[in-house]
Amino acid sequence: MKNFVIILIITLIFCSCKQKITENDVAKINGYWEIEKVDLPNGGKKQYKINEAIDYFEIKNNKGFRKKVYPQLDGKYLVNDLIEKIVITHEKEEYFINYSTEYAKWKEQILEIKDSTFVLKNKDDLEYHYKKQIPFSLK
Repeated sequence: MKNFVIILIITLIFCSCKQKITENDVAKINGYWEIEKVDLPNGGKKQYKINEAIDYFEIKNNKGFRKKVYPQLDGKYLVNDLIEKIVITHEKEEYFINYSTEYAKWKEQILEIKDSTFVLKNKDDLEYHYKKQIPFSLK
């Protein structure tokens, strides 16, 4: 009985710590983001110290796009014509980013959004931890 109570308390603590995403939080995704780390389903982690490509998100009224951009030493970005269309959906108190290109469709669950970080989880249980990209320049 004592173990049951301890497990119940721990479960309640973990459940109450999960951020409840709101419609207003979705707007925080707009801008330049770089992957900081990926949490693997087996408990491992993959750290990203340097990113050649940065994700640029632009969302308005739950629709928009994501592009890969490449920061340059002068503070500008190289871009190409490839975009992933985005639709944000709300299902069972959870928010998802639904992506589509002419070749594929997939979605990722939004686990957390803050001003300078956010976390996405894909169907393979990979958790992508993003941080706001800080512009730099050698000019």
